[in-house]
Amino acid sequence: MIELKAEEKTPLYEQLYTALADEIRSGQRASGTALPGRRTMAAQLGVSINTVDAAYQMLAAEGLAEARPRSGFYVQKTYGMLHSRANRHRPDTALPEPAEEAPRYDLSTGSVDTALFPARSWGRIQRELLYQRPELLQRGEMQGDEALRIQIARYLSAYRGVDCTPEQIVVGAGIEYLLGCLAHLFAGSMAAVENPGYSRTRAVLQNNALPCTLVDIDQEGLSAEALEESGANLCYLTPSHHFPTGVTMPAPRRAQILAWAAARKGRYVLEDDYDSEFRFDTRPLPSLQGMAGPEGPVVYLTTFSKSLAPGIRIACMVLPRDLLVRYRRDFAYYANTVGRFEQQTLAAFMEGGYFTRHLARMRLVYKRRMESFAAALRSALPGVTLGSVHSGLHFLLTLPGAGGEAAMVKAAAREGVRLRGLGEYYLARPELCPPDTVVAGYSALKEEDIPAVADALARAWIG
Repeated sequence: MIELKAEEKTPLYEQLYTALADEIRSGQRASGTALPGRRTMAAQLGVSINTVDAAYQMLAAEGLAEARPRSGFYVQKTYGMLHSRANRHRPDTALPEPAEEAPRYDLSTGSVDTALFPARSWGRIQRELLYQRPELLQRGEMQGDEALRIQIARYLSAYRGVDCTPEQIVVGAGIEYLLGCLAHLFAGSMAAVENPGYSRTRAVLQNNALPCTLVDIDQEGLSAEALEESGANLCYLTPSHHFPTGVTMPAPRRAQILAWAAARKGRYVLEDDYDSEFRFDTRPLPSLQGMAGPEGPVVYLTTFSKSLAPGIRIACMVLPRDLLVRYRRDFAYYANTVGRFEQQTLAAFMEGGYFTRHLARMRLVYKRRMESFAAALRSALPGVTLGSVHSGLHFLLTLPGAGGEAAMVKAAAREGVRLRGLGEYYLARPELCPPDTVVAGYSALKEEDIPAVADALARAWIG
């Protein structure tokens, strides 16, 4: 018998809806059976007919019940069938899936130190916009609000040598979304993807019906000769800081890549500049897009995930003018995927100089963290080699004789340290992977935890 409590803060119709929904989901009310009439139910529970009707309408909206004209409400047959099938195949003693235990120390590459997020200034700007700019509740421009695109164009020009106008910039909710758009624009093409490299990139492109071929990198990154042999007409690169090896593509190799793209109509380079803000020894080389110019065959992609936070979900791409025409034609009816308050907050954050000051602070913090972590590892792990420590927010760690990367990853996990082996990023020919090498990210590592992490890895790999 259903019991409703008038003293509860939850409205009576919600209490009734919850009770009936639980009975339907548990199978107590069989598929196709009628629910009591609204007057009958109201009389039984001592509530108004409107209360019962509101609860029944909520059940119908959830797909748990269906309304039949001049007949009343019935348990939805489709739901009942699914429920009975699920029960039929469910073991009597189903065990819950074991939850993955959170590591004490996270050395993965996808996290950031949330304590560095400029919450005070970001929050103040967003609150002011919320109260002063109600028009931001309306739909904005397809490519992103102009105010933000202007600021991004200025920043990319000053710090990355990107040669573009705000009109060439498209703002989107993450690199994955933008890659999906590009896959549509390049339908019928084939993309060369770095090996080792991002499995995410290949998955996104192939999920959008764009086939990929894997091309091995060398000490200078991807070569034009290997590209030519691949037969691809697209090339996805991380030239400023190759992921995950950290290789920086030198200027002569960049020129060769651009020559490959210019040699045949329809060839393009997709340049992912995901973390070039964090280089601690020298200023990064100008972007490939800047070398090619606004009409050149380069699509430049970057994200604010590393510089602000992954949850902000703001990324952008710079399209050559010929692709921009096609993009505007094919995506004319699409709404922008980033909320306007987030866009305008970032625009004001950049225009007010907060962003460059924030980046300067982060570089100092991360440089100090990198140096402390590297020193602790060298002290705790005799014979260790650390590669590409002066750029990006991760480096390669090689410890000869540690038993192989799989054993290293498992042993580290037993000590509460999460990291990944370099071989996981070899999408083909894993035999090319250097032995005993793991990828250690330090962006989410607290400085006070550095000695403990180094000691934990020493216990895991040396004993």
